[in-house]
Order: sequence, then C-alpha cells, then structure tokens
Amino acid sequence: MLPFVPLSGTGVYLRDAAGREVLDLYGGHAVAALGYGHTGLIAALSEQAAQLYFQSNAVNLNVRDEAAEALAQFAGQGLERVFFVNSGAEANENALRVALRATGRRKIIAVEHSFHGRSAAAAAVTWGARERWYGFPQTPMDVVFVPRNDTAALAAAADANTAALIIEPVQGLAGAFDFAPEYLSAAREICSCAGALLIFDEVQTGIGRLGAPFGANLYNVRPDLLTTAKGLGGGFPCGALLMTQALAADLKAGDLGTTFGGGPLACAVIKTVIETIEADGLLARVQEISAFIRASCSTGPVTAIQGAGLLLGLKTVPKAAAVRDALLAKNILVGTSADPHIVRLLPPLILERSHVAQLSQALEELADESFQ
Repeated sequence: MLPFVPLSGTGVYLRDAAGREVLDLYGGHAVAALGYGHTGLIAALSEQAAQLYFQSNAVNLNVRDEAAEALAQFAGQGLERVFFVNSGAEANENALRVALRATGRRKIIAVEHSFHGRSAAAAAVTWGARERWYGFPQTPMDVVFVPRNDTAALAAAADANTAALIIEPVQGLAGAFDFAPEYLSAAREICSCAGALLIFDEVQTGIGRLGAPFGANLYNVRPDLLTTAKGLGGGFPCGALLMTQALAADLKAGDLGTTFGGGPLACAVIKTVIETIEADGLLARVQEISAFIRASCSTGPVTAIQGAGLLLGLKTVPKAAAVRDALLAKNILVGTSADPHIVRLLPPLILERSHVAQLSQALEELADESFQ
C-alpha cells in the first residue's frame, strides 16, 4: 500500500484528510475515465437510484437497452450484441466460453506477458498465473502461449483444435506494450483461416483510452468478441462482452447469465460515460495529450515512452517503484507494471496540458536524485 489515503477527489486531483492534493495519473487502474466528482456522472447515478435502484435481467429495462445501444454504436466494428457483466474478468470468462461453445474446440491461444483476470478461465490465459498464483488444479481448456509480435509462431499454433486467440491490443500490466499494427492485422487473418475466433481484451484499452473508442478501431481490426470494463462505468463496477450478431444468434436464454450485470445503476453510468466522451471530444483530447506526454516527459529518469493514447509506459533507468515513490513525494500518483523498469500512466481522459507539465517538471527534478 502506498503512503497516501485519499478522502475526496475533484477532476484529476485526490485529497487526503490533511488537505494534501495529489495529481492522479493512475486513475485507479484506468477506471476513473472522467476523473472525480464529475457532475454528469453523479447526477445520472443519483437520478437512476431514485427511480429504480435494482432489477435483474429477468426483465427488460429501458436504461439497459439504451446503454447497450450506445455501447454498440460507440464500438462499431459490427459488434452489435452486448452482454453486461460486473467486471473485466467476468467479461473475459464469458468471451472464452462463447468461443469454446461456438467452435466446439478446446484450445485457446494467448500471448506471453498477457493479463486477462483472476477467475478460472481468464487466469488460465494469463501469462505466469499457473506458476505463481493460479490455485486451480487444472485449467478448463487447453492453452498455448505464443511470443509477442511473432506472426510465424501464431500461425503455427492456430490449428484445427483452436477455438480462439485472446489478445490485448496494448498489454497494460506488462507495461503498456503496444503490438505492431501488422501483427494485429495478421492475427485477424490467421484466426479467420483457422476457423478460430479473435477476442480483443479491451478491459484496460477500451472506452476511449487509446484515443479511439477501442483498440479495434485504432488498429482497424475487427474482432469476433470484445470485452471491456474499468473505464466503462467511470468508477462504478461494470463490464461488458460485445460480439457479432452471428455469434449471438446461436445463444439461447440461459446460455449467459449474471445477477448484478446490466443493473440499472451500471447502465445509467455507462450511457453517461459514453455520451460525455463524445460530447466533450475526449477522444481528440486523448490523442493531443498523449502526443504532449511523449514530447515532454522523456526526461529525468525516463529514457523512452511506449504504449498508446493514455495507456503509456515510461521506461526508467532506476526501478519503476523507486520513481513512483519519488513522484508521490512530489504529489503525483503513478503506477508500476510487471516490467520493473516501466512506470505506467493511466490518467483520466480529462487530463490537460498543465497536468502533463507538472509531471514533466517533477521528472526533471528527479534527474539529480539518487535512487535505491
């Protein structure tokens, strides 16, 4: 745990009980898409809570239909059907299950250094989980990991027993590793040739974080299934699985299920997050601010920047944890990653140039500091 206990937040700043103000460039693992205290989000949640606090998907809800339509239109890519869940892991779990059922096959291809969640199937396709913390006696399907950006290895792994490839367009926990666009395009072609499905895990990359609705839009690659969560509710727990009409047509009542997924509160905030991103032009802002970070923050302990949009990894000479702690001492909150020399930035999409300047100055000041 970091030595900071936030009590309140406004915009991109957090405050503790003593009034200390910290610039949040981590956004609660990319969750706080609209920052803190966003009036539209608070109003949507309050109004929906007063009208209908909860009802399951045993009944139709207008607010659920509106949220699903908004999300499908925002995503595009022919992903017309939406199933709401509670988290990214649950979305990935359902995506894998749909792929296995739809194809009748038993193998999933995943990519080295990936992270897809901590539930049974999602963790089975998470790199290193079985060796470190998986805990289940066996995986629910066969899993093969392939190296990153290795098209030949992917093509060799995709055989007649492959149900799907699951991949993050930008690997978040791995340190904002961005795949070559040519590799993602080849992945689409390889899956199609093998009769396998392509799953884009956009739990962290989605909802505008890359400066496009999703990575699928940014790289112009259409997946068969797409998962999203984190920023989807701007802080309210929710997730979603999007799929093509062809896949949804084979699903019957009861094939997918969730008690709390698609509840009215979640749907009200999902709709508001999407409407705000579009109305406030936040996709263009993400692109602008991302470029400004790249131009101004390769300074001090930072030698290079990778990633896309506002999912960025700052390569550092000292250990990333030491840089994180030094920045927090200067009232800036950042994250680390599985790469010990990558500081991860996942700020709210409302970030401004003045906030980046604050980070740049702090990094410059760290140039002369010694790190343990």
